[in-house]
Amino acid sequence: MQYKAQIIGGSHGEIIVRQKSDADLELGELLIGENKEKKTLFQVHDIFFSSQISMQNLEKISGMELEENANTTFFNSKTRNYALAKIKALINIGKEVVSSKSLPRFFSKLREVTKEDLSFLSKSKNPLFLGNLRSGTKSLDLPINLDGEKILSHHILITGTTGRGKSVLMKNLIWSCIDSSYAAQLIFDPHDEYYGKNSIGMKDHPDKNQLIYYTTKDVPNGQRTLSINLKLLRPDHFEFMDLSSPQRQITYLYYKKFRENWIENIFSNESAMNEVNNKEINEMSLAVLRRKLRVLLDIELESDLGISTNGIFSGKDSGLETIKDITRALEDGKTVIVDTSSFSGTLELLIANMITSDVFNKYKYYNTKGLLKDKPVINIVLEEAPRVLGKNVLEQGPNIFSTIAREGRKFKIGISAITQLPSLIPKEVLANMNTKIILGTEMNTERRAIIESASQDLSSDDRNIAGLDKGEAIISSTFTRFALPIRIPFFDDRVKAEQANKKSEKKSFPGIKLQ
Repeated sequence: MQYKAQIIGGSHGEIIVRQKSDADLELGELLIGENKEKKTLFQVHDIFFSSQISMQNLEKISGMELEENANTTFFNSKTRNYALAKIKALINIGKEVVSSKSLPRFFSKLREVTKEDLSFLSKSKNPLFLGNLRSGTKSLDLPINLDGEKILSHHILITGTTGRGKSVLMKNLIWSCIDSSYAAQLIFDPHDEYYGKNSIGMKDHPDKNQLIYYTTKDVPNGQRTLSINLKLLRPDHFEFMDLSSPQRQITYLYYKKFRENWIENIFSNESAMNEVNNKEINEMSLAVLRRKLRVLLDIELESDLGISTNGIFSGKDSGLETIKDITRALEDGKTVIVDTSSFSGTLELLIANMITSDVFNKYKYYNTKGLLKDKPVINIVLEEAPRVLGKNVLEQGPNIFSTIAREGRKFKIGISAITQLPSLIPKEVLANMNTKIILGTEMNTERRAIIESASQDLSSDDRNIAGLDKGEAIISSTFTRFALPIRIPFFDDRVKAEQANKKSEKKSFPGIKLQ
């Protein structure tokens, strides 16, 4: 058995080991110590040099070698100069898997981890594949499957610097869920990257019947045009907009009077204003509100016919069933991708607000009727999450997304929030994200925000998080025994490999011999 290190001291949270001279320990590497009763899993969180020779003599020896080309092999003996590492105990593996609460045996020798040591990690109810277990930079042939129903309903935060693999991770997660029986997905896609019109994407999934794609341009065969009727808009759908109190009051006054026709009447003549009671309406505020709504909803005024629309909002009879259709599809466990790439940020949030509110209200209703247990978990994917969950946004008041972050788990609705700036999200919201998938994060303020809200103690992992390479991640979750280091598979390669396996299975099928 090849050992890599030996325990020589330290405390429970910071054990010191000496590295074997022909071994190369890495940050984040997993090691196993074992005795007759149990195995203990350790992780490396710091590495440094040490020597039995004083620093003054080391400087002298170095000078002799650098300046005089002297032979200093005797001084560089591997027993005199060596590397030490700080490690922490994660779990004990015996008849049961439990957190490590005791010191290992002094002078215990440690070996590298194998997939057989941690085979229990691949077993899970409602398995959701996130990647393979990683030890330092080495990837093990051990898939990490977590209970998808639990982690999706209790919210996920995906964070990391640009270019570290957030989108690739999200593609893998969506792909894994499409044919699941326990989860539906609602994805608002501001970059039109998930469906894969011109590249590998969800359209290539073998279970295409479970996928619905809404877009406004170049609609693929079998998919749907995104069109929503103006009559479906309500004042609360505009809660994220920067409206003054008088402007917001006007929206509610018109909605109270004209209900589904309130938008049209805001742009009508003074008779509508008189019906509302113009004493409560500031004409300047009404003029500003009209201008904001015209720009946002792409409305044109027609002198004789009232208003007309040019964008996704329809003033006629089309688009009345779009949101209901999306909600029904989610109830049936389907994955719905809404392409918002051609919209302004405000319009994108308006559409997301309308659809999400309908889904949330429907599931709340099912909960009151005792029907929720038969419904799938709904995972709502939000890119650039601080736009709706940021501190400055929530200072103006709660919105549907912050409501779901606080209460959604009770109604089987979860958020997958993607951001490179978790520090912009309030601590109480971060605390409700019970699973955090952490990719490489270089900015110290962002690492601190993640570490302070993680489900496990990551205080010694600051350097490890900063050094995560593309495709490397750490999962910190209330549903795992320890923070799991993983390697995320490259999405295109995964799809091609699965497609190749399918073809191979078909070719190897011998057929059925008829009697």
